[in-house]
Order: sequence, then structure tokens, then C-alpha cells
Amino acid sequence: MSEWLPGWGKRPRRRVRSYWWPPTLFLRQLGSALYVAALTHWQELGYWVRTYGVQCLPGAAGSRGMGCIGFPAHPVWEMTAACNLHCIHCHASGGRPAPDELTTEEGKRLLDQLAGIRAFRMMAFTGGEPLVREDLFELLAYSQALGFTNTMATNATLIDDAVARRLRRLGLVIAAVSLDGFDAATHDYVRNQPGSFEAALRGMRALRRAGILLHINITAMEYNIDQLPRLMALIDELGAGILLMYQLVPVGRGRRIGRAALDLGANERLIRFMAEAQRTTRAIMEPVAGPQYWPFLLQRAGIRGGLRLRLAEAVFHGCSAGRGFIYIKPNGEVWPCPFIEVSCGNVREAPFARIYAEAPILKALRERERRLEGRCSECEYRRLCGGCRGRALAVSGSYLAEDPSCFIHRETGEPQG
Repeated sequence: MSEWLPGWGKRPRRRVRSYWWPPTLFLRQLGSALYVAALTHWQELGYWVRTYGVQCLPGAAGSRGMGCIGFPAHPVWEMTAACNLHCIHCHASGGRPAPDELTTEEGKRLLDQLAGIRAFRMMAFTGGEPLVREDLFELLAYSQALGFTNTMATNATLIDDAVARRLRRLGLVIAAVSLDGFDAATHDYVRNQPGSFEAALRGMRALRRAGILLHINITAMEYNIDQLPRLMALIDELGAGILLMYQLVPVGRGRRIGRAALDLGANERLIRFMAEAQRTTRAIMEPVAGPQYWPFLLQRAGIRGGLRLRLAEAVFHGCSAGRGFIYIKPNGEVWPCPFIEVSCGNVREAPFARIYAEAPILKALRERERRLEGRCSECEYRRLCGGCRGRALAVSGSYLAEDPSCFIHRETGEPQG
């Protein structure tokens, strides 16, 4: 049952289409999971379908295929820069609230505008830490009343059973929690806060008890890459249904530790690890800032063209920046993704629909097959990969440049299977 309290204003009219309509969206989501299972020989597919598969459907609402940062067709609102932690790799440089963050009423107007985009079914709230924003529950309720499926990225340290149950009543179906180490020493170092590892574990268990699907985010970097095998066992123990494997992109506070970002060789090592770990891990794994995962799986299976490649392009989406996925900053600026620090416009100054349809950078990203530069422009996998546009921008200064960490084609031009 939804929660709507006095003082929250008039309940809005439902405007968002149901996540399960049309049925082709469900079929694409199912096709994504089945294709991953076939390419990785996933032994736990049956367990995942029975235990997590149905729960995953609302969180992938409106999906056109698996891509970077999960499924592409959804907006993410970084609703505050405030955070109770001070992570060394935070792309948002979270800590204190920004002085010009959208107010409660401005946030509701933003949600109204997002509800007008036909492809959007799921709304993701992030920060900073959303739970330190006093009007979070009111905004979740407003989003739920519009018909959005709610998801939230959180460090989980502020979540207990009561908070988790309230989040569930407000339509939260998935909670994405960051876990950056197998043990407290590593996680607490990255999070820059002693005790954050144990607090996060308590929060994750409370989320599961409340019936919220657990989605774990790992940011792979030199500090933790050797811990990944042990992390897989912990992820299964916690009951996570989804695992997003981020790579450190040197933006925000992460610029200070740019040396810890994975180079070309480490990117290949990580993606090979993901492909092998998927065989026995219960959660479904997806890359973030590593879209070479999809062409690697296809290449390893000997798929270089033809019908099987066309099928893969229908269910894998690669880099989703500006291509369905969109990111709104606390002050209303619209970015293609959290790693492309380029403003497409501000919702305080122009309607979101106009920004989304007309911003030049978004048009360029949607036409990337003919706009990409360097090796990415010539790659047969450019439609379902496209390289990480955020990493290209961070390294070269151009969001259309070739991805400097791509290992798919070596200098010899030969594929790496």
C-alpha cells in the first residue's frame, strides 16, 4: 500500500505507462538474460529466474536491452550532493549539499516532466546519499503516484528495518548499494569512514527482509581488483539479484586517484573475470564504463556478423549515455551520464522534453555509429558497444574519441578472444 501523508500536497495523477506494456519490453529483458546465459554458460540461470527474475522486471521498466548502468531507458536524479560518507572515488564529490539544489516543489515539477517522456517507466534516485535529504520520502511518494517504479542508489549505512519497510511502501523495488571491498579494511578505506562496511551489511540485510531487491555496485580499481573473487561469494551470501561492475572513471573526486583507474590490460583482465564469474554467480552481472564486455562475449563465441550479431544488437545496448539513459544533477543540469560532465541544459531554464530532444551532445551520442572517432568508428561492434564515452572524454577531452581502454582490437587489428 502506498503512503501519502497530510502536508505533502495534492496527489498527482498517474501518467507513467505500466512497466510491462507493451510485452515486447518484457521479451527484450528476457532475451538479454538468455543471451548472457548462453554466452557465459551461466549455471545459475534457473535459480536467478525463480528467485530474482520477476523482481528485476519493474527495475528494468521500458528496457530496450542491457546496457551500461543497467537498462538504458530511465532517468537518474542526483537529488543532493550531501552525503554522510566521503568516498575517495565519488564522481559526484559528495559531502555537503550544494547551495543551489532543486527544492521540493522544483523536484516535483521535474518528476512531472520526466513522466511525460513516453519511454520512461522507472525513476532512479541517487546522490550523494538520498537518505540525508529531508524530503526524500515525499518525493518518492510523488514519483510512485505518477506511476514510476522507484529505485535508489544508497550506501545503506542509514537503513534499518523501519526505514527499509517505509521505502518498500513508497514503491522502492530495487536498492543499489555500493560495496567496494571484501572486508572492512578495503571498503572503509574507499568510503573514508570507519564502520561503513558493517553498517552497509546491516542495511543490505534490512532491505532484503523488507522485500526490496538488492542490487550491488562494485567500482573496480587497483585498490580492490584482487578481491573480486572473494567478493562474488559475499554477493551471493547477501542475496543480490543484480551486480553492476563499475570501473573507476577519473571524474569528480575520482580525479585525485586517477592512477588507480584500470588501464587497457586491467580492463581486459576485469572483463575476462566477469565472463568467467558469471558462470557460477547467482546475480546477473553487467558492466559500467566497460561496454567491451558485450563484444568480448560475442568474439569469444565466434560471432562477428550475421543474424546472431543482429540479435545481440537487439538485446545489448552498450554505452547508454544520452541514448535512453539521462542524468540530472542536483541543480537541475542535465548530463548524458554521470561520467560525461557536459551540461545539455537546465530544467530551471528549459523544459526537460526540449532538452532531451534537442541538446546537440545528445543528438551526437544517438548518432554515434557515424560520429565516433578512431578505432571505435571502424569497429564492427560499435552499435552494441560504442566504447565508454565518459572515459574517452576524461582522457582525450572528446566524448566521441576512441575508448583508450579498449582491448577488443590490438594494434595488429586482430580480435582478442
